Parts: sequence; C-alpha cells; structure tokens
Amino acid sequence: MRYSQAFIPTQREIPSEAELISHRLLLRAGYMRKLASGVYSWLPLGRRVLRRIAALVREESERAGAQEVLFPALQPLELWEETGRTGMDVLFRLQDRSRRDLVLGMTHEEVATDLIRSEVRSYRQLPLLLYQVQIKFRDEPRPRGGVLRCREFMMHDCYSFHTSQECLDRAYGKMRVAYARALARMGLDFVTVEADPDGFGSTNHRFVTLVDSGEDLVFLCDSCGYAADSDRCELGDPGPAEPIEADPLKLVRTPGMRTVEEVTAFLQVPAEKLIKTLLYCTQDGDVVAALVRGDRDLNEAKLERALGGVAVEMASAEVVERITGAPVGFAGPQGLEGVRIIADRELQIGGNWVAGANQADAHVLNVNAGRDFQVDLWADLRAACDGDPCPRCGGELEALYGIEMAHIFQIGTRFSEAMGAYFQDAAGQECPVYLGSYGLGVSRAVAAIAEQNADVDGLLWPATVAPFDATVVCLNAAQDIEVAEEVYGMLQEASISVLLDDREERAGVKFKDADLIGIPLQIVVGRGARDGWVELRVRGRDVREEVAVADIVGRTLAMRRALISELDRTAAEAEAAVR
Repeated sequence: MRYSQAFIPTQREIPSEAELISHRLLLRAGYMRKLASGVYSWLPLGRRVLRRIAALVREESERAGAQEVLFPALQPLELWEETGRTGMDVLFRLQDRSRRDLVLGMTHEEVATDLIRSEVRSYRQLPLLLYQVQIKFRDEPRPRGGVLRCREFMMHDCYSFHTSQECLDRAYGKMRVAYARALARMGLDFVTVEADPDGFGSTNHRFVTLVDSGEDLVFLCDSCGYAADSDRCELGDPGPAEPIEADPLKLVRTPGMRTVEEVTAFLQVPAEKLIKTLLYCTQDGDVVAALVRGDRDLNEAKLERALGGVAVEMASAEVVERITGAPVGFAGPQGLEGVRIIADRELQIGGNWVAGANQADAHVLNVNAGRDFQVDLWADLRAACDGDPCPRCGGELEALYGIEMAHIFQIGTRFSEAMGAYFQDAAGQECPVYLGSYGLGVSRAVAAIAEQNADVDGLLWPATVAPFDATVVCLNAAQDIEVAEEVYGMLQEASISVLLDDREERAGVKFKDADLIGIPLQIVVGRGARDGWVELRVRGRDVREEVAVADIVGRTLAMRRALISELDRTAAEAEAAVR
C-alpha cells in the first residue's frame, strides 16, 4: 500500500470528545470516525486491525474444535420470548412491514439453540461447537470510550452443545484456553476472574485487561491467586461475635441529616457504627430490607444471589415512605412489618448501632439485632474494598480496574428446556442439551490493545495485530524513491505487508505519522540509501540497525519472527495458567 494513495486521515489536534488514550489515538491516527453516539465507521487501517484480531480468535477457536457459522443479525422476537429475555432494556427492537416484532441481535443463544433443536436428534450428533464473528447491537444508555462501550460492535461468539455436564466442562476448558491464548497473542496483559453470572448460568469467568481507565473493578490476591470481579468477590466470615451489653434505645433528632457523612458528623460517631437500611422491591412484588455497615456499600448482585436469583430494584421514595413512615434517609430495621430483613454478616460483630428511626429527622442509638429487630437471613452483601481479607487464604485483596474483554458461561440446560432442544441418549431417553456460551469483543480489543500499547508519540501495535508488518519511510522522495521502491517491492514479494510512505512531505511529518500510526517495524530510507543502506527500527524500542538493502528482507522477517515469538511464549504461559 502506498501512503500517497491510502485513506489515512491523521489529525494533529486531540479530539475534544475523546477522554481515553485509546479513543484519542484511534481518532487521531485515522483508524475510525464517529458517526453517532456509540456508532463508529472503521477506516482502512482500523479494518485491517479488526481482520487480524478476528483471524487470531478464529485460529484459536478452530484449534479448540469449533466450526464457523454466520447467524442472522435480525432475529424474531418470539425466540427471546421463549427464554424470557425480552425485558432487557438494551435490546434493539423493530417491526417489519407486516408488523412482525424483531430484534437486532446483541447475542445469539436463542438462534443457536433454535438451530440445534431443529437439526440434532441423537447423542451421536453431539458435542458441537459453533462460532461466528459478527456485528452485534446493544442500546447502551451511556456509550463510553469510543468502541470500548458502544451500540454497534464486532464480537466473536461461540456456542457449545453437549450431552452431559462433563462434556460441557471439557469444552468450557478448551474455550477458556482459546480465549486466553488469543488475548495473549494480541499483546494484552489480562487476568481471568470469577464473575457474577447475572442470572445467566452458573460457572462463568471474565477476561479483564488491567488499565487505570477501565470501568470494571476486579480483586486479586497475590498470596493464593484468587481473582474475582466486584460482583462475585466473596468476603469471608468476619469472625466470632464478642458479647456486647445492649444499651437502652435512645431517639435523637437529626434534622435534615440523611447521608452517612451527615449523620456521623452530626452525632460524632464513626461510619462503621451505623446500619444502612436499604429497601428493595423484588420482581415478585415483595419488599426486602438489606442491611450493611455504614462504611460499606451494598452489592446488589450479592443481594440477588442471597434471594435465590430474584431480581431487585431500589424502592422508590413513595415505597420507602409507605413502609417506614419516613422519607428517604431515615429508614431503620426496627419495627418494619411485612418486610424480609437480610443483613450482611459483618453486622454480627458488634452492637449498639446507630440506625434510622423510621420517622423524619430522627435516628436511634443502641440498636441491636435480636432485641430490636430480627434478621431473616445473614449473608455476604457488602461490596469488596481494597485491602479486604481474601476469602480463600486470608491474605489481602488488591482492587484494580480493567476492561472486560471476554466472558464465558456454562448455561447448562436452561435454554434447551425453555426452547425444547432435546436429544435421544443411548437408551432412547429424551434429554435436554447442555449449552455453553462464549463471547469476546473484537472491536473492543482494538481499543484495549491501544489503551495498553501507546506512548506520547502514538500507538504501539503488537506485531500480530498491526495494520501492516512494516512501513518504509522515504525521507526524500525526490532523491531516494528508487531505493524505497526497491525495498517496498522486495518486502511485498516476501509476503510482508508493508506501507510505503512515498508522499511529498517533510521528514518530520513522516516520522510523526509513522509513530502515530504505530506500525511495529520502520524501515527508514535516508542518507545511506545511495550507498545501499537503510535503517531498521522497532517502534517503541531502542532498536536501530543499519542494514544493507540486499539483506533487508531477511532482517525484517527475523525481527518480525522475534516479536511474534515473544507473544507466542506469553500465550503458552497464559494457557498453562488457565488449565
């Protein structure tokens, strides 16, 4: 590809709407352009990176035994009605001219299961692993970070179908390895963490790249290797309760003091002496009171798990006042009628708590469980914090931020039972098919790689995903273009993808664009060209070699092999870590 003929609209100014490093650089380097909120056009450089990332994931998927298919993006709503998933607020809905209800696919479990129920009759036809790389649609309320969280995105999704849990376990392990290897070969630094299933199966894991700009919070233990996301991170038993002499209840006026900060400052007590009483409505129409210590936040995913998977939402101000007789900010666990009380285990330690008085502008001192209120269920409800003890070994948890790159689930028989996907086993019995679901964000990977691989000058693409293997930078097109053309032709004949900067531009402009675009190998045709020498550089590393023109193909291939070998070694380490 000749730069003079390429569509690479670079920008010198930092786009005002871009906050993250990846978003800024992908726009400045001409990889993509925004069309609407959460919707982007991929330009030639970006499309080349997308293809290379997709090729890596395809290769690892087929290594795991998966076969490629292509499902429709347009799906009948009735399939989602069969599995009860039509209530998702991020689902794009539309109607055709006959007013049939349709959705734009954000995932394809229903479509894949529909295929299996139509085609699979016998256990001899299983297992099956089917994957695709396709555009998905998600009506994100708050698109963020360019293509990190957007409304139209490219995704690799795979669905595995099995006769038993044991068979599903084997495929799940293979796909876990496939994703770990693919991400490592992309040059991503990531961790695999236990994750909340969000009502979507049981066993599941997320692959998270660690970057300060990420919005996903994960917790790691250096001592034993425990890793979980914020919704899944368990917190162990706080320890044995010490006997406490319960003091008499005391009502105190707290005019206008609703928040923990306001109450503790007014009463001059530490936040850990407060009980936060949070009212939730369940999908069944019940009201539950969730209790955590004042210095803690409630984790709603843990509350839903404690309720057996029942979805909850924060009670409205009207419901709070009806239940407690007080406005929001003054609820307490004592005296609540017809409300199930679920308390965090941390409240088993200590007593004589401060709680809302269930009347306006008042709190109560010396509230104690057992005497003043009854707990229906003790559970792990609190959100984990940096420094909390590890639930496995008691070591210290470290809180880190990252970007979710992939999520894998063991769904089991939920979808097959809902949709009637059955097979006959060896004894002729009708059995539900076991389903596994696996998804990796291909377009998100572009942004995540850019987020982790950049410097002050621009992007630093790993050799496996770069838009070109090398760029030939001709500093003086008027004098040295013949040498640059010779190098360019030799590299192309050796099947090295190369960008030739043949523009009539100043050398400084060409160097800046080369660094901004981030192609890993730079071949500079400059002062030594007329003597038969060029300079080979590695972007982002202190590597510069004077190479004879006759040897440039061999040195470029060797350097590229060395860069890829580094990533292959990382992939082998990642595979060993998740097996």
